[in-house]
Amino acid sequence: MKILTLDIETSPNLAHVWGLFKQNVAINQLMESGEVIAFAAKWYGSKEVKFYSVHHDGKEEMVNAAHALLSKADAVVHFNGKTFDIPHLNREFVEHGLTPPAPFKQIDLKQIVAKQFRFPSNKLDYVVQRLNIGKKTPHTGHKLWVDCLNGNDKAWALMRKYNKMDVEVTEKLYDRLIPWIPSHPNHGLYGDDKRVCPNCGGPELKKQGKAYTAMSVYQRYKCVDCGKWSRGNKRLDVTPITDVR
Repeated sequence: MKILTLDIETSPNLAHVWGLFKQNVAINQLMESGEVIAFAAKWYGSKEVKFYSVHHDGKEEMVNAAHALLSKADAVVHFNGKTFDIPHLNREFVEHGLTPPAPFKQIDLKQIVAKQFRFPSNKLDYVVQRLNIGKKTPHTGHKLWVDCLNGNDKAWALMRKYNKMDVEVTEKLYDRLIPWIPSHPNHGLYGDDKRVCPNCGGPELKKQGKAYTAMSVYQRYKCVDCGKWSRGNKRLDVTPITDVR
């Protein structure tokens, strides 16, 4: 399975406003809409983190690169990507006259964190530091985006470092959460060996107990590599239905 970890950076919307709190910004007050200004991506198992930006590569080349990478992926790992990264990229694609990239599965780690655990904060930086697997790159805050939009090379160097580190810590979080992902794309469907862990693709599955449904019993397995629980697809027993009248 080809798994791509991805993170984008966007520019802010610019508008004319008359206050700082509870503003209702009309369309005719919007002077400039936000856009994707950079993205970083990494193939799982590779050391290279790719980076593209409007500053280094130009808008068209950056958008085309994102489209090509997504089209090669079986699954895309991101943090809040279902509601942020992917919709932003889709907007860029349609604005540039591109058709949709080849279909891919999405693994949104923010949704996994929010559903499976109860951390005080679901922010990426908090979670990865709490799990001792890294941290996001410190930066100058909003000023970094302003400096980048002004073409400051030093600011763009920091943006590249920041964006690429987000991808690296997201992949580390993915590694930690693999056995906790309930709807992970099944590795067994993407290779010749069907008897592998559905989440990590590990070949060692240890028989451990039975999995029961309302009507059937299946062999239960635990992955030796990642700890994911799974079950076989062959029913071991079937409970007959009793017609009570």
